[in-house]
Amino acid sequence: MSTERIPGELIDKVVKIRRCAAVVKGGRRFSFAALVIVGDRQGRVAWGYGKANEVPPSVEKAVQDGKRKLVKINLAGSTIPHEVIGTFGSAKVVLIPARPGTGVIAGAAVRDVCEACGISDILTKCYGSTNPTNLVKATISALESLRTKNEVAKLRGVEL
Repeated sequence: MSTERIPGELIDKVVKIRRCAAVVKGGRRFSFAALVIVGDRQGRVAWGYGKANEVPPSVEKAVQDGKRKLVKINLAGSTIPHEVIGTFGSAKVVLIPARPGTGVIAGAAVRDVCEACGISDILTKCYGSTNPTNLVKATISALESLRTKNEVAKLRGVEL
């Protein structure tokens, strides 16, 4: 099997599948909710959420939701341009750029976001809530707030 990637091909990673039970006359009726990360490993990433009565349809719905919400992330090679903090609810994620060869030092939810985005060298630390849903949203909000040197210079009206 070849490991070559087609440019622009989207990958998806299931972060969390939740089961919900509704008690009805004949017993319990289960439904499922899936949280999925969608990315192209070239700076575009999003999260998707889908619910259905079975697991595969909920994952498919989540992937479709994620494809609609893809955002472009500013990267500096295989890492990020600067340190950044992202929050969602009580989850707080600190992302720190790392030298080449460091790898992705992160927990499961944050690691999935970084790998789907194309980041291969980064240090992370999570504070507060460790709920995977909130960590994913906090990580993506942090990545969205990244700025390159040229963007910052343009916003300040300064020439480099």
